[in-house]
Amino acid sequence: MTDMVYGAVPERGGEPILPKWWRTLDKWSMSCVLILFGIGLLLGLAASPPLAARNGFDPFHYVQRQAFFGGLAILAMLLTSMMSPTLVRRLAVLGFLGAFVSLAFLPVFGTDFGKGAVRWYSLGFASVQPSEFLKPGFMVVAAWLFAAAQEINGPPGRLWSFSLCMAIVLMLVMQPDFGQACLVLFGWGVMYFVAGAPMLLLVLMAGVVVLGGMVAYSSSEHFARRIDGFLNPDVDPTTQLGYATNAIREGGLFGVGVGEGQVKWSLPDAHTDFIIAVAAEEYGLVLVLIIIALYALIVVRSLLRLMRERDMFIRLAGTGLACTFGVQAMINMGVAVRLLPAKGMTLPFVSYGGSSLIAGGIAVGMLLCFTRTRPQGELGDLLRGRG
Repeated sequence: MTDMVYGAVPERGGEPILPKWWRTLDKWSMSCVLILFGIGLLLGLAASPPLAARNGFDPFHYVQRQAFFGGLAILAMLLTSMMSPTLVRRLAVLGFLGAFVSLAFLPVFGTDFGKGAVRWYSLGFASVQPSEFLKPGFMVVAAWLFAAAQEINGPPGRLWSFSLCMAIVLMLVMQPDFGQACLVLFGWGVMYFVAGAPMLLLVLMAGVVVLGGMVAYSSSEHFARRIDGFLNPDVDPTTQLGYATNAIREGGLFGVGVGEGQVKWSLPDAHTDFIIAVAAEEYGLVLVLIIIALYALIVVRSLLRLMRERDMFIRLAGTGLACTFGVQAMINMGVAVRLLPAKGMTLPFVSYGGSSLIAGGIAVGMLLCFTRTRPQGELGDLLRGRG
């Protein structure tokens, strides 16, 4: 009765799964994801034919593959969003363990596809990047450990989650994949902050990250080369950053026109890491701002809904997933406009890539599950003594 009086969603006994799912779902966030996927297919039609021609495939070979993997991603998102938080947590633990073991064996069985970093398993017909699937699983596992640590006589969840985070970061750095390592560390830090971490400890962690960056710069030629290229005021026009910068400049406000862009003929990663450059050149700043707004809407709406959540595990896991999703998009676009060093990171649901699409679908499905409206009432009711 208290929940009904004070506006919480009442439990409807015997309600079918689909109507209940649709009633409690954040439909705005799901719509934004579907729009982003549609934009990705549109940009794939422009960006991928040159690469397909160079590799001897049909003009829309990569678009067809993106549609296939994207369909699997949307299906994974919908199925995951229908699950209960408990089931999502259990499956995430199993998925995390599998991805963690796969990441550990990458130096032995993995391949670099000539890109200088061993990040993939080659299956012949496709490739798998374990780190993409590791991220959502780790966010859920870390949130579970944080929440358990706050219970009476609970385990040392903060220490365990930190140990897992450091193990993952070290394995990613060994590939090397500094971008994913920073993303995992950022997601863990956000959850630790929300769980009540002392500010002094967070400052010390930031100092350790800076120190680690200095060590990586002095010991890794791959890392140093990317940092030097970022700090160099003169951009080599024959590099990927040079092509992307020129494309964004040429696009202006409304772009040069559909199919009229030239950067896709020069950029080998135009359909993946630098897809935003194709968008800026052919459709202009207008489409870029729309893409940014869609990502911002997903993150902001998710965080606002999570602020009202009572369950500590759901609040932490959802926050980690939402912030990681948004920051990955920021990193991808920041690299294209030279606000950040090159990272080799995809734009979620827009860039081509089977692993990133399917893992992104799972991650957003988890986020939609955690942000569904629940019958237990909101956090504000508890604080006001109504729960």
